[in-house]
Amino acid sequence: MKVVAIHQPQYLPYLGFFHKLAHCDTFVALDHVQLQKNGLQNRNRIKTGSKEGLQWITVPVRHKFGQAINEAQMDSSLPWQKKHWNALLVNYSRARCFRAYADQLQRLLHAEYRSLSHLDMDLITWCMEALEIRTPVVYSSQLGLDGRATSLLVNICRAVGADAYLSGPGGARYMEMARFEEAGLQVLWQSFDCPTYEQQFPKAGFVPNLSVIDALLNCGRDVVPLVNS
Repeated sequence: MKVVAIHQPQYLPYLGFFHKLAHCDTFVALDHVQLQKNGLQNRNRIKTGSKEGLQWITVPVRHKFGQAINEAQMDSSLPWQKKHWNALLVNYSRARCFRAYADQLQRLLHAEYRSLSHLDMDLITWCMEALEIRTPVVYSSQLGLDGRATSLLVNICRAVGADAYLSGPGGARYMEMARFEEAGLQVLWQSFDCPTYEQQFPKAGFVPNLSVIDALLNCGRDVVPLVNS
């Protein structure tokens, strides 16, 4: 059985994103669909020592209504790369595995990108390597498919020769299950609860579902079994 997972590219997404990638045979990056305003395509959260305890790191985007993720351009007039790196430096420089990833991460953050999707997927690919996830990646923009919502998911599954679709629990709110059944596709449901792991600022307690970068900088290779189990 060939299992496919389909998801919009996100900016340094949480561990559950990579857990899904580790449990499918092909990952389709849904990069040709509309960019969600205030979504996770251009932002995520890290843990900080501030009173709030959390900080959103957001990539500024020149947003146009109806614009696809792979068409969205970053606003280069704002020093977001420097800001994000400084936020990581301030809050994670004492983390156990910071030095192991710092140089590569700094280079990636300061590189030039042609689109938001390009940025997201370069970082996701780097994280996949760090997490020892070798799932092949396909881009929806290269498949030339039509459709919306469930129809698009079914069309993508057919295009990549999948027998089953791996969905997050949120998919139950909008997916038309009959369409999958008609197409002969099995729907599998991801089961993921964020495990506890070493974090900075322990007095504040454990905060789940932060950017994957929180786990990598704190735990390094110890994160690998958390997403592959």
